Amino acid sequence: MESTSIEKLQKLINNNYKIEKISPLIFGSDAEINIVSVTLVSEDGKKETIRAFGEESHRLREYIRKNELFQVQGF
Repeated sequence: MESTSIEKLQKLINNNYKIEKISPLIFGSDAEINIVSVTLVSEDGKKETIRAFGEESHRLREYIRKNELFQVQGF
């Protein structure tokens, strides 16, 4: 069985990866967003990307928001 994007994110966070980028970067309202890509980077510079589609993209964004896993820089 394939793991969900949230399970993949949790595994990477547990392995000391940090979220580097979320695309598209719309946190106020994602009513029209049906895909999200999350790029994470490890302490040694290795990058991983998680993609979620449809309803799962909304769940992934909400999980990141509720757990404060990403802070937008420059605001």
